[in-house]
Amino acid sequence: MELFTYAFKAMGSPCEFQLYCRSQTEFNECYLAAENEVIRLEKKYSRYLNDSVTAMINSVAKDGGSIVVDDETSGIIDFADQCYQLSEGLFDLSSGYFRNLWNFKSRTVPSSAKIMEALGFVGWSKITWNRPTLSFKQGGMELDFGGCVKEYAVDAAASLLKTMGITSGIIDLGGDIAAIGPHPDGAPWLIGIRHPRQKDEPVAMIPLASGALTSSGDYERYFIKDGHRYCHIINPETGMPANQCQSVSVMADQAIVAGAASTIAFLMGSNKGQAWLKEMGLSYLMIDSKGNIDT
Repeated sequence: MELFTYAFKAMGSPCEFQLYCRSQTEFNECYLAAENEVIRLEKKYSRYLNDSVTAMINSVAKDGGSIVVDDETSGIIDFADQCYQLSEGLFDLSSGYFRNLWNFKSRTVPSSAKIMEALGFVGWSKITWNRPTLSFKQGGMELDFGGCVKEYAVDAAASLLKTMGITSGIIDLGGDIAAIGPHPDGAPWLIGIRHPRQKDEPVAMIPLASGALTSSGDYERYFIKDGHRYCHIINPETGMPANQCQSVSVMADQAIVAGAASTIAFLMGSNKGQAWLKEMGLSYLMIDSKGNIDT
């Protein structure tokens, strides 16, 4: 068995497959299939494509109304609905509306009045989900699957590669990582957890033989204004970026679970987030706003 590597870009992120295969031919077949699966999901759920499922849902949501979605989308919405309940409303697909409010390119903090106005268009409780039908009680709302679709793609690619006979490898989609299995000698993969304030310095190395590891942080999309750091993870209850943590990394059997959990804990803040992750039985590494580390 030989280790092969393939790097590409998808979902707005650098991505990489590292797979142990018997030959270059086998690797080519595997990485192409896995890449195609990731791209399929990107096209299906991108909010930037007019023919995506997200665009079709939001077209209905704009005016208020109902839409029937397919089984795959229903499964993702079921998961998001469960996360909404478990997070006491912090994990909310409708919070995608805030992208109209917070522009991280213009580095502008919206006024209190605009935040209050936006909050009127956010809230999963304003949407009726009766599988497979989504019904919007009011117009002007939006859904955004960005909080879970990349992690879902990690799991989908891993599952596909397993069916193709891969037993050892790593899938990395923009820092959302799944291990199909350890190195052939049984050694785990060592995954570096990025330091939130020192880009090229890992704060820890995590051994991962199987399962997934994802991180949520305030260091990828953010701006600093008047001494305050504003990141892209927005609290749906306040309309303001979360600011009690620098990063949260979570390990779970599936990337979609780890990703949702890291986001929820980040939004909850250090103390409540730690207690919640422990209650969920998930392993984690959290760095609070002052740089203190808890595991």
